[in-house]
Amino acid sequence: MGSVSVALPVKLIMGIIFCDVSDFKAIKKRLQKKFGIIDYETEEIDFSGTSYYEKEFGVDLKKKFFSFKRLFKLQASYKIKLFTNDLERKFTRNRTRLVNIDPGYVSLAKLVLFTTKNHSHRIYLDRGIYASLDLRFKKNSFVPVEWTYPDYRQRAYIDFFNTVRKTYAAQLKH
Repeated sequence: MGSVSVALPVKLIMGIIFCDVSDFKAIKKRLQKKFGIIDYETEEIDFSGTSYYEKEFGVDLKKKFFSFKRLFKLQASYKIKLFTNDLERKFTRNRTRLVNIDPGYVSLAKLVLFTTKNHSHRIYLDRGIYASLDLRFKKNSFVPVEWTYPDYRQRAYIDFFNTVRKTYAAQLKH
């Protein structure tokens, strides 16, 4: 029998899909107010792997990722997705969202995203929120799993998560 231990804190990340950079900046400001200092941010990445969001947001979509300096405890992590869903509802025009926020976390072994969509590979957390394992760390890099979204398979995304993991590993040592 294994012994019970408390999970290590994790590195909170956010991915934001947007059309208008001013919407991104406003969302980023709200997220910083809630979760603290951002320690790493990507450049804009073209979001072209799927047309899923075009009807809602338009074309020429961009995505940016960032991570937060402060490490987060996993207890009640579902509240992060509840907060970002509420924030998306506040950023609407004519009943249409202006941004899509993908919160999740990086640990030494994996990238987990929070979602409201149930599926066979997703674990229920609480209040309608699930955790989805979308990348695993193997042989010095994150690699996709069978159900990983096409955009999360992109080199730019994986490079970001590898960089965040290195920062996270250094934080754990201190």
